[in-house]
Amino acid sequence: MNPSRPDEARVLVIYTGGTIGMLLSPNGYVPEPFFLTETLRRQKRFHDPLEDSLFSNATSVEGYRVWSSSGSSSPVTPESLVSPNALVTQHPTFVVRSSRPVGKSQTLPVGLSRPSTHMQGCEKISDGVYQARLPSLVTPRSTVSCKDGSKRIRYAILEWDPLLDSSNIEMNGRFNYTAFDAFVILHGTDTMSYTSSALSFLLEDLGKTVILTGAQIPLSQLRNDAVDNLLGALSIAGNYIIPECSLYFNHTLYRGNRVSKASSFDLNAFHSPNFPPLVNVGIDILVNWNNVLRQTRLRRFRVHKDMSPHVATLRLFPGMTGATARAFLAPPAQGVVLETFGSGNVPQRTDLLQALQEACDAGVVVVAISQCYRGSVSSAYETGRVLQRVGVVPGGDMTPECALTKLSYLLSKPELSASQVRELISAPLRGELTQQTLSLPSNPADLQNLHGIQGLLVHFVRLMSPSSQMPLITLTPDVEGVAQDTTASWSKTAAETAFTEAALLRSLVHLAAARNDLECLELCLDASADWKTEDSTPIVVPGGTVNCLEPGSNRSPLHVAALNGGTGCVSRLLEAGALVHLRDNLGHTALYYAARQGYADIVNLLVSAGANLGSLEYDAGYASLALKNAIDAGNYKSVSIWRNAGVNVERPGADGK
Repeated sequence: MNPSRPDEARVLVIYTGGTIGMLLSPNGYVPEPFFLTETLRRQKRFHDPLEDSLFSNATSVEGYRVWSSSGSSSPVTPESLVSPNALVTQHPTFVVRSSRPVGKSQTLPVGLSRPSTHMQGCEKISDGVYQARLPSLVTPRSTVSCKDGSKRIRYAILEWDPLLDSSNIEMNGRFNYTAFDAFVILHGTDTMSYTSSALSFLLEDLGKTVILTGAQIPLSQLRNDAVDNLLGALSIAGNYIIPECSLYFNHTLYRGNRVSKASSFDLNAFHSPNFPPLVNVGIDILVNWNNVLRQTRLRRFRVHKDMSPHVATLRLFPGMTGATARAFLAPPAQGVVLETFGSGNVPQRTDLLQALQEACDAGVVVVAISQCYRGSVSSAYETGRVLQRVGVVPGGDMTPECALTKLSYLLSKPELSASQVRELISAPLRGELTQQTLSLPSNPADLQNLHGIQGLLVHFVRLMSPSSQMPLITLTPDVEGVAQDTTASWSKTAAETAFTEAALLRSLVHLAAARNDLECLELCLDASADWKTEDSTPIVVPGGTVNCLEPGSNRSPLHVAALNGGTGCVSRLLEAGALVHLRDNLGHTALYYAARQGYADIVNLLVSAGANLGSLEYDAGYASLALKNAIDAGNYKSVSIWRNAGVNVERPGADGK
């Protein structure tokens, strides 16, 4: 297998089933093993290993003319004419592990060789763990807005046999998490919002992008939505770290636990009634970074594999009796989502309320949500307050799918009591419900300890000055009163001030990280990235101040602090939500730089926050070479650091050995 390149992102596509990969049969649409993989391999927009497609050569008129006259524009390039060595170059393999056997093609005629994109052997390596080598596909090189340079997305498709609706999909994340940059799950649309909600809770302390997508019309049809949905999901997964379980459909990325399927025939099949999209894909890919979750707990990624089956949804209707509710709430029910009228109203029947109270007293967790498509359960009405008095917990603006899967997730944890589950069901765990927030100042110059642009420039001068003694630069205070009238000094608008301060902050936070200046770093983090001008136009720093990238190197403040040994800044950045899996233009993570520089404390901090060495550090041999050099030199401290960073001489190499 070829080593990873810094201009390539690795994405694992898990195909569980669904319309997107189906073919039309006499009995309707049915899944066909490996149809999806083989179809994508033959489409240049999804697989362009030699970069000889129109998409790779149309960045300029000159490039197109050279390409079109070279003969590479021929629509047919049989792989049978390609040498075996070139074929290996086109299809380097990924070692992938699964909790269930990886599917084998059942449709190849006897005597024909297996197509190059099919699985190359699946073996059981331990109880419940299977391993296969999957050839990869690679997209044409592309650029996205707010990103320097271009990138290709190299991906492998893991298909199960038989194809199904992801009943055990959560069990595979723990096997492949460190080997890939992001994950795309292809899923049937009917239950996709249930799976996206469930995975948002099951994937605990997630630090990488996980996107579910599918299609209303399969890829086999001439007119379909499968191409846009899959290509859009791959583009976002390969170019952005959005550490959430999300759902992509019809040019929009939603938080996975905020969506419901709204239509069985529209291509705009999913809606997020109470939360804005995370990403809008139009001419540009616009990421709403202010709404993206950031991991602030120093814990490694893990998968919770259990869901309680003893949950259900009860939809109220006028005239419902206590006997009906009591039968529904009887054992083995442990949790019930109660869909109420409006903002939490219920029929004022004594027998019904008594049945609810008896169930709550018996330990059943009952959470109230609204039957309305948009809105929240509140205590504004007296009829709604009655529910809280009998023990029913308000569920805010959670969707029915989210409320049910969250309840199932919490009840599956034996360490939680019923009272703790009731407390947690009303608290946002993964951004699934709206909580009240303090209003942000409209003018960033009003922030405490930050006096406009001059306050930022003072810190710039202090940090940019060398350690040797040099004359200090004093900034002239604002001109006021008569002097202002006399000189007609230029007055700045709020928009000009906000944009300038946001631009300065991006550089200042890197300087603070490089100098391990906690005071200045704290100032930068306290200055909200969600500044607004006088007309409420948001001033957004892409990725937030804590994850803003240097234009030249694409290093984040965490990279800079780790490279320069700033333990205090590393700790504070992690607490503020710094992404540990970001890679710079050289393909390196903050963990790699900390280990290379010999900062043991920083390595331990990053590992505890879920960091792992990227695929480039492994496949290109940087990490293993550093460990070998440390062993040869007898540098036991360095050996210990690299091993703490995750380097293991027994780890499978690129050839799977």
